[in-house]
Amino acid sequence: MTHPILSNRVRFIVWWLVWLFLALGQSLLFYFAYGSFIQISLIDSLVSLIIYSGIALSLWYPFRFFNSGVTNTTGLISNLVASGALSVTLWVLITKFIMTVALPEQTNYLAYWDKTFPYRIGTGVFIYGLIILTYYLFVSLSNLSEKSAKEAKLESLVKETELKMLRSQINPHFLFNSLNSISSLTITDPEKARDMVVKLSEFMRYALSRKDEQPVSLQNELENLRLYLDIEKVRFGDKLMTEENIENDCLNFKIPVMLLQPLYENAVKHGVYESTESVRILTNAKIIDGYIEIIISNNYDPLPSLKRGTGTGLLNVSRRLEVFYGNKASIKTSRENGVYTVTIYIPTDFL
Repeated sequence: MTHPILSNRVRFIVWWLVWLFLALGQSLLFYFAYGSFIQISLIDSLVSLIIYSGIALSLWYPFRFFNSGVTNTTGLISNLVASGALSVTLWVLITKFIMTVALPEQTNYLAYWDKTFPYRIGTGVFIYGLIILTYYLFVSLSNLSEKSAKEAKLESLVKETELKMLRSQINPHFLFNSLNSISSLTITDPEKARDMVVKLSEFMRYALSRKDEQPVSLQNELENLRLYLDIEKVRFGDKLMTEENIENDCLNFKIPVMLLQPLYENAVKHGVYESTESVRILTNAKIIDGYIEIIISNNYDPLPSLKRGTGTGLLNVSRRLEVFYGNKASIKTSRENGVYTVTIYIPTDFL
């Protein structure tokens, strides 16, 4: 840690102003208490406290050495007491020497010195205590600042790790489903299986080329999701239909990469796969009151299904929104008239 006073211009100025204030106060106190000439009191106080201020600045280095090198409380106190005794002694001797040289004609200065000597010792000890407390305050503030910086860095690392973990739960899940589909098509329709492999390779290239949580534009994310839907259309044919209503203002808006992927997976898994009718997946996006509203809806078979989902996809999306945006983003779901709807609200001013 650098010197807390010398390394900061504002602190350095405040430091000297405080010493000047102490010098003026001491000169007035000596003048009224001992009835000496105000000139002698003023000069003596200015000289003595300028000397002490220089000693106080140098005290930082032994203070840091004692404070960092000694873990025993008794040893630390002994070192500080010895340092204080030496500092006060040097201050008294240097002040007396300079003043007697500077005011040789003032024969009453020695009498003035003798009268004020006990007070000087008390003042020196008191000021030394304030100096040590001030340095402890600076060390505590520095440690607190370093601790806050480390905690912020750790929180950022934890956040990044959690986001990557959530993404790792999404990508293999989709890959597993796609490979199962390709495996089935290699027997029933090899040409479709080939087409599906090409689409899957393009999709995975997009996913793997973005290994971190740097946001991507909604336009890029939708282009990638169209690849996913094209893969599923190879599998389901006309049973799967898609439609988009995206406002142009939304296309350049940034969102976390692969955020919407599990929502489309759910639409296919619980809508297309379990329904005997055609299923339309509708995507809407528009900006409302400082938020971008993304709505993904699909019709589904309202009859109870024996196959129940685990909710992993929605939980991952909800958790990623919470980690990435805090409480500023939200997600809600609804089922009405045979249509399942997922609505996401993301603040437009976040990035």
